[in-house]
Amino acid sequence: MTLKDMMYISLFAAIVGALAFFPPIPIPFIPVPITAQTLGVMLAGGILGARRGGLSLLLFVLLVAIGAPLMAGGRGGLGVLFGPGGGYILAWPIAAFVIGYLTEKSIHHLKYWKLILINTFGGIIIVYLIGVTYLAILTDVPWGATAISSLVFLPGDFTKVLIASAITIKLHQAYPIIDKVKQAA
Repeated sequence: MTLKDMMYISLFAAIVGALAFFPPIPIPFIPVPITAQTLGVMLAGGILGARRGGLSLLLFVLLVAIGAPLMAGGRGGLGVLFGPGGGYILAWPIAAFVIGYLTEKSIHHLKYWKLILINTFGGIIIVYLIGVTYLAILTDVPWGATAISSLVFLPGDFTKVLIASAITIKLHQAYPIIDKVKQAA
């Protein structure tokens, strides 16, 4: 791993942390707030690729676990990961890796609509599958009921998909980081 890799990984962990400054939006009937941080998950995978994107979110989760107040509302510590939103947060490194992997596979034919599909799969479907399952187990509520209650997140998350896809496509046109990594390997 090069110094540049470590810099990108750290930078995107910091970006996800900075997105915590957008105030979380609480939802009355589900104990998980709406945050801007999933936008950072999609950007990390789409811009950095699988390995560096996944590692940036793994670093972020480790920092949260040791108590860094990087979550929305200035929260950090193991309590955040073992709380209602823990499954969603623990899904972030996997989501970033999957988004990065699929982006790398499509890099030479990358289109906005492809990025929308990639970010929807990694940033919504994977995160929801893990997060909803974790929340259902934690709260002892049936999975189906938990999944239905989480549908309130879809409009905001799909908006983040559109934003992340637009930013990612523009960055790849201006400064293709994934291509540079593949050429250096």
